Amino acid sequence: MPRSVFLGRVVADGEPLWLSEDRAWALALLDVEADACPDCGQPWGEATDQANEFAYRADLIRCHACTTSAKTVRAYQDKGGSGDGLHVHLERTT
Repeated sequence: MPRSVFLGRVVADGEPLWLSEDRAWALALLDVEADACPDCGQPWGEATDQANEFAYRADLIRCHACTTSAKTVRAYQDKGGSGDGLHVHLERTT
């Protein structure tokens, strides 16, 4: 969706969906995403700079839904079940 439409622009008949400004924003986003670490999302230039070796702090956070999912899959595989194509449906019970 073009940025201008997301921000509320109504496209009239005969008007282009994507404006030049929308394309510029989309291309800028592609540049930002291409420069991001696929794991943590930090910019490569900063995250790989030796000067920043001790510039980051990490906190561990447990997602209880993911924990339940992982335990269920592990128990299934421990009983000989195959993980190939396995999907987990999570549902909150309380």
